[in-house]
Amino acid sequence: MKNILSKKTVAVIIPFYNGASFIERALISVMSQTISADEIIVVNDGSRAEEQESLYQLQDKYHFKIIDKENGGQGSARNIGVAACNSEYISFLDQDDFYLDYHIEILLEGIPLNDNRLGFVYGDLHEADGEGNIVRTSMVKDHSVHPKRSIFDLLRNDMFVLPSASLISVKAFNAIGGFDTQFTGYEDDDLFMRLFRKGYSNYFVDKPVTVWCIHMASTSYGIKMIRSRYRYFEKLIPMFPNEVERVRYYFRDCLMPRFGNLFILDAVKAVRVNSEHRDEINSILIKYSKRVAEDRFVSIRVKIKLWILIILLTKMPYWVIKLLIKVRRLPFLNRIIRL
Repeated sequence: MKNILSKKTVAVIIPFYNGASFIERALISVMSQTISADEIIVVNDGSRAEEQESLYQLQDKYHFKIIDKENGGQGSARNIGVAACNSEYISFLDQDDFYLDYHIEILLEGIPLNDNRLGFVYGDLHEADGEGNIVRTSMVKDHSVHPKRSIFDLLRNDMFVLPSASLISVKAFNAIGGFDTQFTGYEDDDLFMRLFRKGYSNYFVDKPVTVWCIHMASTSYGIKMIRSRYRYFEKLIPMFPNEVERVRYYFRDCLMPRFGNLFILDAVKAVRVNSEHRDEINSILIKYSKRVAEDRFVSIRVKIKLWILIILLTKMPYWVIKLLIKVRRLPFLNRIIRL
């Protein structure tokens, strides 16, 4: 079986940005695969000079290709890596994550015969802390439905398909133009949704293949993710206009449940931690509320509750909101948040 699988060529692409403390662990996991990658490409996305030097010091030890570029974000780094590879399939790996030993083998086994519209094959993950200590051994199935079969699910819920736990057809990837580089966060959901929309198939392998290390330095945290979330929300609105005759209210029934509470909770958190980005986060919430106000299928009741919440979060003094959060643990906010 391994001889058959090894005939399929796989490139592993690792975006690198000031990740010298993690990258060797990631490289070791790639080198330890039961079926070796045909290409290993690390794209240095404008790291500091000392970080770049640390990366080059590892090159002789692990024998991988380095591509240096100006900083442009993870999506652009991944795209450049794909453009430089010659393999049939690509698997991405974030610098602070690492593969389980059978990552490539398990996902290659998941590729069906004679599927000319193959988009991607993906598996489950272990969740770990920043040091790689396991928190739980399965997380993909806990958060979403697999494999992907409905655009309504893809719009209403986070995808929970991670590039680091996937094999993607290079042909399909190139056909849809790769990652949308405007995003720093949500670029994964955007990519897999576009593959789905273009009719490429997807298959889920019910086995963990990657360790996802989540820590406060991850892209999943911070203002960049909040900005990217709103950009993705804005991108989806014109793509999915309401279809009244088919009783499909995409904005009200899919986009609001998915994104609305997140925009609200971002603003609440900005108050709680006294974020330096509070004004910007509030402005995103206000822009979201304007989108809600424009949709005639959203009830007046919901619009009023959102308006009240925005007044509370943006107009009241910081100390008053802080006191409400501390003393009452947000009972009023919680009722409003459940729009």
